[in-house]
Amino acid sequence: MSIQATERFEIALNTRAGRLTTAVDVPTAFVPVTAIVPLMRRLGEEAQALEETQASAEGKTRSCQKGCAACCRMMVPIAPPEAFALTEFIRLLPTEQQQRIAQRFASSKSTLLAQGLWHRLVEIGESSRPPDDEALEPINQKYYALRMPCPFLEDDACSIYEQRPAACRELLVTSPAEQCQDLLANSVEPIPVPIRIGPVLGLLWGELTESPARMIPLPTVLDWLERHQHESHRTWQGSRLLDTALDKVWRFLSQGIKESENQGKRQAAGGSTLPTKS
Repeated sequence: MSIQATERFEIALNTRAGRLTTAVDVPTAFVPVTAIVPLMRRLGEEAQALEETQASAEGKTRSCQKGCAACCRMMVPIAPPEAFALTEFIRLLPTEQQQRIAQRFASSKSTLLAQGLWHRLVEIGESSRPPDDEALEPINQKYYALRMPCPFLEDDACSIYEQRPAACRELLVTSPAEQCQDLLANSVEPIPVPIRIGPVLGLLWGELTESPARMIPLPTVLDWLERHQHESHRTWQGSRLLDTALDKVWRFLSQGIKESENQGKRQAAGGSTLPTKS
């Protein structure tokens, strides 16, 4: 088995909660975009760990723990690179588990069709101009009201926990866990997200392919992959993937303070707006 050559890069990022320094090994060869997904997820988690440390210093403790499934009934958006990585992972699962996942996706589709949401979600994943948060909010709330479990949820636990989308990794709260049981009725206190890796990967894919920076609602991802699987075979030099992705990361960091302020205003207003998996 050949060993893939890599090049080490030192990364330094100034975040709202402090300075992040880390080293990453990037393939020197031409690789598919899925090669950058684990690296970017790790970068996002390291940045968010700084936010958790700051929250802890303020006397706040993260309520979320592995096995809590309260937020696994929200609409989860994923970027094309994550969609391709997800299908690669599913193909490695035992046949019986793949069949169970496929059955749950089919059940979700039936429910969404019956509720008149399926075609709207498909449109979001294919749109050249994805709707903004304000336009998505009614869809998010209608989806959440169904209390429909994620297709990857088994016995109230994530069956792909180590490969779960970035949006699932980023929604962490310090408010009491029981408040998450009804996010329409209760307000929660999320830990700020300095880098939203899903949108970063969406922007990355858009620039690489000169296409819209779209996000795909998770229940429709298998259907989306049937139409776009051929795109997963494209390759780019590893260093180019990293440089382009970091450009998007810096954009999000520069917007972080503004987003944090807006989130604080929404919470102060006491509205029923759902915390966003975005």
